Amino acid sequence: MQALRFETEPDFFIAADGWGDPAHKPVVLLHGGGQTRHSWGDAAKLLAQNGYYAVAYDARGHGDSSWSADGNYQIERLVSDLKAIIGQFETAPALVGASMGGLTALIAEGEASQTLASAIVLVDIAPKNAQKGVERIFAFMSANLQEGFASLQEAAQAVADYLPHRPKTTDHSRLEKNLRLRNGRWFWHWDPAMLKGWKRTTPDQQTQDEFRLFEAAKKIKCPTLIVRGGMSDVVTEKVMAEFLDAVPHVQSVSVAGAGHMVAGDSNHAFTNAVLAFLKDQYSAE
Repeated sequence: MQALRFETEPDFFIAADGWGDPAHKPVVLLHGGGQTRHSWGDAAKLLAQNGYYAVAYDARGHGDSSWSADGNYQIERLVSDLKAIIGQFETAPALVGASMGGLTALIAEGEASQTLASAIVLVDIAPKNAQKGVERIFAFMSANLQEGFASLQEAAQAVADYLPHRPKTTDHSRLEKNLRLRNGRWFWHWDPAMLKGWKRTTPDQQTQDEFRLFEAAKKIKCPTLIVRGGMSDVVTEKVMAEFLDAVPHVQSVSVAGAGHMVAGDSNHAFTNAVLAFLKDQYSAE
């Protein structure tokens, strides 16, 4: 694994990890809101073992990347960062985006004047999402935002309560990478301004955003796969069916036993689904 850093704006840096041979075909992994590059589990490592060069990065305002001075985390900023990173590769990469990362990839490719990606994998995200699931995410991210956690164990319990279907573990090393210790308490390591911006979205703005995302999806020319968590309350079966009806060139697969956090819930099954798609549409050979 190589530690990477991209300067996407003057004195604004995006932290990343690279896995595999940089001369191989690139696959860029974009995490969801409130997560970090470490949320992909062993996916990046397995992609590298299968002949790809996997790059997982922290979105702006997350993890070890710079935070926006003006608290602006609109999709245009996220897309701008992604385009700057894509520009570092000689070959158009495959993009694997979860939740916020998937929306970023969708808008970047769908609104581009020329193709940016060789293939796209949308992880439990669609132009229209189930509101109940989105509200549950916001509730989880809002809890303990100000006071943090007294210990890693307390943070782990909060995650377990949010994801009751996920087996409990006493190894908190990966969770620790998403937290920072400050004044004796543990806090999620992302900019609260991001969540405030999301919460200000009006119903009219949400309708406009959905229209924009559907239009972008229709314009995507590269091979595209949506990986849905079989238990997801964000991309329900109805939501995915509506998406596939509107954009019939998109392939789909469901990962049984996984919720919205597909890669974290069932990393092996998720990675196998992604590899099968990439080997067919974006061979590492």
